[in-house]
Amino acid sequence: MSKELVINVTSSEVKIALLENKRLSELHAEQHESKFSVGDYYLGRVKKLTTGLNAAFIEVGYEKDAFLHYFDLGPQVKSLHKYTERQLKGKTNDVSLNDFKLESDINKGGKIDEVLKPNQTILVQVTKEPISTKGPRISSELSLAGRYLVLVPFSNKISVSQKIRSRKERERLRTLIMSIKPKNFGVIIRTIAEEKKVAELNQDMTDLYSRWEEMAKPLKKAEVPSRVMSEVSRSEAILRDMLNPSFNKIYINDEKLFYELREYLETIAPDKKDIISLYKGKIPVFDFFGIEKQIKASFGRHVTMPSGSYLVIEHTEALHVVDVNSGNTSKDIKNQEENALKVNLEAAEEIARQLKLRDMGGIIVVDFIDMHKSENKKQLLNAFRDCMKDDRAKHHILPPSKFGLVQITRQRVRPEMDINTMEVLPSGDGKSKEVEATILMVDKVEAAVAAVSQKKISGKVTLVCHPFLEAYLSKGFKKFQRKWYSKHNKWIGIRASYSLPLIQFHFEDANNVPLDTRKPKKKEGK
Repeated sequence: MSKELVINVTSSEVKIALLENKRLSELHAEQHESKFSVGDYYLGRVKKLTTGLNAAFIEVGYEKDAFLHYFDLGPQVKSLHKYTERQLKGKTNDVSLNDFKLESDINKGGKIDEVLKPNQTILVQVTKEPISTKGPRISSELSLAGRYLVLVPFSNKISVSQKIRSRKERERLRTLIMSIKPKNFGVIIRTIAEEKKVAELNQDMTDLYSRWEEMAKPLKKAEVPSRVMSEVSRSEAILRDMLNPSFNKIYINDEKLFYELREYLETIAPDKKDIISLYKGKIPVFDFFGIEKQIKASFGRHVTMPSGSYLVIEHTEALHVVDVNSGNTSKDIKNQEENALKVNLEAAEEIARQLKLRDMGGIIVVDFIDMHKSENKKQLLNAFRDCMKDDRAKHHILPPSKFGLVQITRQRVRPEMDINTMEVLPSGDGKSKEVEATILMVDKVEAAVAAVSQKKISGKVTLVCHPFLEAYLSKGFKKFQRKWYSKHNKWIGIRASYSLPLIQFHFEDANNVPLDTRKPKKKEGK
């Protein structure tokens, strides 16, 4: 699978699109100078202790106080408090932990008021960005993520990713890291570190320790509340976490960011520096790669799939609901179970894509088309889990309930991508109304043509549509009709109707009877 990253820089934000085999897989947006991003460090103040929740609300400068649960304090929070206090009071000029004496771990089953006090100053890290009416979720168990390693201050523990299965390799990495890690720093060895040489790991360790120094030095003069260090940019984070041999191109339309990312690539993957290119075309970069059209097709309430079936995605305050519909796919009553399985398998793949694309989190309920055979239900569940295995967000999929509903829980650390795909059209009364994206009309027409062709209707079939759409489809020596004929071996006529709205169309037979309302022919002998 080839992967391409397309980065569109505008005056207000940076949009990042990940394409897998030319198909939009992930979409990220990052505001310039954005605050409260995942990984940012803040010097905050304890505003309120809530013993009922065993949590505290921390003032970090956001309109809503950040939420800190007892379990997110980290076992070495006493050492963190001690270090922060020494830095703020200027008792030491040494930002390292070489001569620092670690305090004892806190009780795992303790209470929040045993560790924190009102108005106490605390160093925290954002783990979940503000979402809806909630402030950021934070932790005082600090970490600095690199390409191969994660550095954890106030700890001496070395952990190896469970995805590294070789016992010999795990021991090699553990021994190697033990010899190069700074004192009083723990390390988490990431999966990508497997088979890496000591020079690469040591360079990553050096970079992470430099970032720790960058964060610790300004503490002496930091105000409360304030941000003391930012996570790397969203673009760099994606390259750091996702870059692999299947990445074959990165396109950027901004010269400054191009050189920044090229320099970053030379640091983390020197052999990949030539895959990055500066886009200089006159057409906007997202339009050139067809991304804007894919966004319109993927973020609406209705999401159409290649077979003609479609999803309906609804978002409530409590959960997301996804309904699977067969749409224009051929419906053979004799093979209804097989048809349902086919549509459900296609839907499972699209739903897995939608979850990543929109970064949907919390509880998701999927209503697949009903199936009766247990082996088909099992096949669908296994296929769905296979489609979700590349999702980097933590998730859990339950087997279908007795009502045929599949429930999913998925972690979300950033606000869900919510893009308005509706377009404004004027109406005859001088007012305007929002309709589904008109740029997708041709795609919808072609999907409908494919569905009609599958029905093997004898005689003439005519597409009836608005004059504007008829003019577009008929231009250029009937190129659309010729394409449909070569693809489906069926000639489809086109006729304009002034009575139809712009976004509506239907098919008629040789007698000008709409195909959807034709009475089925009686079978012989009935």
